[in-house]
Amino acid sequence: MTGKPGTDRTTCMACRLTSGTEHLPGGTVHRTALWVVEHCVGPLGLGTLVVKPLRHVLHIADLTPPESAELGPLLRRVAAAVTAVTRPEQVYVCLWSHAGAVPDEEAVAEVCERMRAELDCQWDVGV
Repeated sequence: MTGKPGTDRTTCMACRLTSGTEHLPGGTVHRTALWVVEHCVGPLGLGTLVVKPLRHVLHIADLTPPESAELGPLLRRVAAAVTAVTRPEQVYVCLWSHAGAVPDEEAVAEVCERMRAELDCQWDVGV
């Protein structure tokens, strides 16, 4: 362990949010055996979701073959849920780090419920 922020599960905000050691407004939207979908904690706003591996991974190249195989289909399903709920002009997928801002918890909880329902529906019908 290097002790630099984000280098292990205790200093990584993403890991603390997933484990519940830090409050996650709206809670988890969706979880698989390898991945979790959560609302963004930061300035990007409602409808912004974070798709991250359950284990602490710093680099895409370090994903396991099963994590890699699940990522593409999961991103497609999450993008479809975001589109169905928010009707955006465009859905973007990018890789970035946490910026430290805190969202409006009540608004996040409302959109979270809508996203969760949409993802559950899509998983049931095999989208």
